[in-house]
Amino acid sequence: MINCGITNAEKFIQSFYNVNFKLWAMYDVGKIDKESLRETRFKLIFENAGTDPNLVPKVMEDDFMHRTSSKPHLLPYTIEILDYLKPHYGLHIISNGFNESQSKKMKASGLTPYFDLVVTSETTGHKKPDPKIFQYALDKLGTKNSETIMIGDNPNSDILGAIQSQIDNVYFDPHEKGIEYQPTYTIRHLKELENLL
Repeated sequence: MINCGITNAEKFIQSFYNVNFKLWAMYDVGKIDKESLRETRFKLIFENAGTDPNLVPKVMEDDFMHRTSSKPHLLPYTIEILDYLKPHYGLHIISNGFNESQSKKMKASGLTPYFDLVVTSETTGHKKPDPKIFQYALDKLGTKNSETIMIGDNPNSDILGAIQSQIDNVYFDPHEKGIEYQPTYTIRHLKELENLL
């Protein structure tokens, strides 16, 4: 990091969170595309951290995508709750994430066997919260919104999307950030799902 002009790791990490969150929020509403997000992410992070964006190594974005996609880290109770749900429910994913990283993440974390269908915005051409991506998933599964529940941690893409699609939803809010919409349910940790489902 020092060779790239980064001398304060804490400042760099905070800049990463600030910039990455804003870029994904823009991506979710169609203000930037995948290529723009990937091309500008680290330049903006370096700039936000007070460092010359021209010092960003060319391989940094590709290395970041590879490393984050191969991390096996899971939230507490992830496997326990999936083992609890899998025998009773069909489990599926709707993601605004990129196709190439989504499957890598699932394999690395051991989640692939739990999910029957993975729908991405790249596949459908629609991003959450657009109801079209939810309808695409419902059509693929041959089910109705009244027979479905959405579990997510993003107030806009997950919960607003579910509300607009008339799907019951569970807002996963471990840090108690709150939400401006009215979710059907709110949980602080995944094990709470046992009391709902």
